[in-house]
Amino acid sequence: MEKNHVFDQIPDYLDGNLNKSAEAEFEKHLEQCADCQKELEEMKSFFNMFEEEVPTPSDRLKVKFESALEQEKMNQGKVVQLEAKPSSNWTGNILKIAASIALLVAAFQMGSLFQQRKVNEDIAQLQDETNQMKQTAMLSLMENQSASKRIQGVNYIEEFEQPDEAIIQALANRLLYDENDNVRMTAFEALVKFTSSETVKTTFINALEQEKNPSIQVAIIQALVQIQEKKAAEPMKKLLEKEDTQPFIKDQIRAVLPSIT
Repeated sequence: MEKNHVFDQIPDYLDGNLNKSAEAEFEKHLEQCADCQKELEEMKSFFNMFEEEVPTPSDRLKVKFESALEQEKMNQGKVVQLEAKPSSNWTGNILKIAASIALLVAAFQMGSLFQQRKVNEDIAQLQDETNQMKQTAMLSLMENQSASKRIQGVNYIEEFEQPDEAIIQALANRLLYDENDNVRMTAFEALVKFTSSETVKTTFINALEQEKNPSIQVAIIQALVQIQEKKAAEPMKKLLEKEDTQPFIKDQIRAVLPSIT
């Protein structure tokens, strides 16, 4: 024990937790080891800080401080090689435990973060796949020979908050080219929710020029006036000039045309 320090036994020695044999061996080593003696005294002072009031600095402390100050002045401008003092094992163990806990908490948090990202990515991928399936079903139904199936396909628009250009164009084709009046009206009702789209605006103007069903004509005219689409003025004027345009349609156009010209 003369060759090895006994720093890790100091807390047990101060607390009286060493057996007689270990205590005798500890004190025997202490008599021959200045480092351990110093560590013991520092440990005693550390514990006493919690039990005693802070004393008034003594003359010895003042002299020691002044001596250290003079030494610092002499060493200014010099590079001083500092010798690392060996720390006691019990202090190092506490630091290691604290570091391990910190690493464990950090690892748990990072693991939770990565796991949440993975979950979010999986959800986004699932939503994308679901939207693709819905879009495929919708487009397929709109090409069905049955008018009721085409209407069902058009109504699938309710499943999409932000339909892409492919869906908008498919609805536009139903409004412009479908032979069934009910399908065209349903397509119009679906498209009117997206009048901010330039494709929708253009589709309404083109449909107004060729639509023959008066109910759909009135609905398109009202929608174009609602969004104040200036380009709709010319198609409306052409309808006024056509002999086959229904009189109430002409009255409707005359009433709204000044608001967009």
